[in-house]
Amino acid sequence: MTEILFPVLVLLGIGALLGALLALANKLLEVKEDERIGEIAKLLPNYNCGSCGTPGCVAFATAIIEGEVKNLSRCKPGKADKNFNPIIEYLKAHPDANNKVIDVKI
Repeated sequence: MTEILFPVLVLLGIGALLGALLALANKLLEVKEDERIGEIAKLLPNYNCGSCGTPGCVAFATAIIEGEVKNLSRCKPGKADKNFNPIIEYLKAHPDANNKVIDVKI
């Protein structure tokens, strides 16, 4: 009986140690994403067509937040009244951490 008990306890100990290390790494290495990216991505048409020059709508939203995109009409399937005007209003209402409003045009 002790022949099987010792290896089981060793494996349980190793598993617990590795689980604790993974939990610690999850807390320390967490990447914080700007919540505005998800909100802008919801306002885009979500065709993920790539016609704007980015791999998809989330990448386009990220480029908007990072200031790389100044002209929303790069999104070919988007419409001014349905997609672009709500994005501009959202960006005006939600500045970044430094209270800087991202300036984009249609």
